Amino acid sequence: MWKWEADGQAKAVIAIVHSAYEHHRRYAWLIEEFRSSGFHVVMGDLPGHGEVAMHKQAHDEDFQSYGAYIDQLVQASLTYNLPVFIMGHGLGATLVMHLLQEKSIECAGVILTSPWMHLLIHASKLSSALATMGKLAENVKSTHEVTVKQLTRNYDVYTQDKDDELYNTTITLKWYRELQHLMKVTAAKQESIQNIPILMMSAERDKITDPLYAKHWLQKQQLSELQYKEWKNCFHDLFHEPEREEVFYYTNSFMNNVLRSLGYVV
Repeated sequence: MWKWEADGQAKAVIAIVHSAYEHHRRYAWLIEEFRSSGFHVVMGDLPGHGEVAMHKQAHDEDFQSYGAYIDQLVQASLTYNLPVFIMGHGLGATLVMHLLQEKSIECAGVILTSPWMHLLIHASKLSSALATMGKLAENVKSTHEVTVKQLTRNYDVYTQDKDDELYNTTITLKWYRELQHLMKVTAAKQESIQNIPILMMSAERDKITDPLYAKHWLQKQQLSELQYKEWKNCFHDLFHEPEREEVFYYTNSFMNNVLRSLGYVV
C-alpha cells in the first residue's frame, strides 16, 4: 500500500478501499483532491488486483484476504495519530460494511459509495452454475461484464481506462460464489454496526448494482449520525462522473463536520 501526505498540515487520514477488478491508479484525481484539502491518503490494491491482475488468469482470491488487507490499511492509517476515515467503493464498500458487522474499527467516520448489495450485471455462465456445480468446478472461469462504459458517463475517463491492462474482470466460480455469499450475509444481518458517522452515496443511473438494497441496509443501522445521498443522473463510479467535483465537495463537507464534532478546528 502507499501513502500520499497532505499539502500542508493534515487534519485527518482517509483510507480508501477500491472496488472489484480495478486498482488504486484509477483514484489519482480523488487522491489529489483529498491531499489538497488537508488529508493524508492511504491506499493500495486489494489482493489479486493491480499489477498482480496482469499475471492472473482469473480472480480466485479468498475473500478473507480482503478483510485482512482492510485491517492492515486501517492500522497503517492509525500510525499518523490523526482521526481516520474509511472510504469503500463498490465491492470495497460492501467489504467495509461486512467488516464493521464483524468487529469495531477505530475510525472517525465511514464513506460508502455504490455498495455491491444486489448486482444488476451477472456473470451469466457462473450464475447458472452456482446451484448445480460443486467444488470440483470451482475453477471454472467466466467474464463478469462490468465495463468502464457502464461505470461512468465521463468520456475522458472512458478513453483513458477502456484499454487498461490492469482492469481484469475474469473470475472463477469459487470467487463468484464468495461474492454472492458476502452480499447475502451482509444484507441479512440484523444487529447494528458500531455507532459511527456514515455517509452513503449512490448513483441514480447505476448500471452495476441496485442502490435500494444498500439504502435498506443503512436504514437498519442504529446510528446517531448518518447521511444518504443519491446523485441524479450519475453512473456507478461517482468520483469519475462529470459531477465528481460536487461529489467531492459533499464528501469533504461531511468529513469536516465530523471533525468539528470531535473538537477539531477545520
